[in-house]
Amino acid sequence: MATIFCYSRVSTLDQDTTMQEEALKASYPDAVHRSETGSGTTTKGREVLALLLDMMHQGDKLVVWKLDRLARNMHDLSTIVEALESKGASLEILDQRIDTSTAAGKAFLQMLGVFAEFETNLRKERQLAGIAAAKAKGKHLGRAPKLTGVQRKEIMAARAAGATPSQLARDYGVSRATIYNVVAD
Repeated sequence: MATIFCYSRVSTLDQDTTMQEEALKASYPDAVHRSETGSGTTTKGREVLALLLDMMHQGDKLVVWKLDRLARNMHDLSTIVEALESKGASLEILDQRIDTSTAAGKAFLQMLGVFAEFETNLRKERQLAGIAAAKAKGKHLGRAPKLTGVQRKEIMAARAAGATPSQLARDYGVSRATIYNVVAD
């Protein structure tokens, strides 16, 4: 007997799979439903997806709400579809009504995969452009330094006078590693 596996995914812990799960349960209330949190830009580290793909057999179907919940690049999408096909299983994407058990569904899925990868690449380009613009304006990117220049000089002088890294770390409210980095500069 064929089994239907429904998979939902969000990228971060502050996101919620409720909308995906409701859509999947409305279409397949008796299916095996699983969800996880992890980046869609790679399949690495997505243990739930790996487990579902491993469990699939002839006639089974993997169902996702939207394509980007499964993969965001053609390589990962192709790898997943090939893994399913090698087991005689198929993929269904609810919102685009794609089913890889048909030739038209396979072709449409490949076209959508190209667009999903294109969207990811555009997002990366915009992010890099924003970082470059911020740097050009002299904006500091990243975490603020834990110590001021004056504090760094004080730490170097105290260390030269024999203060221990543990003692300095406590005094300045930083880790010993931070103290070692200051002294190494």
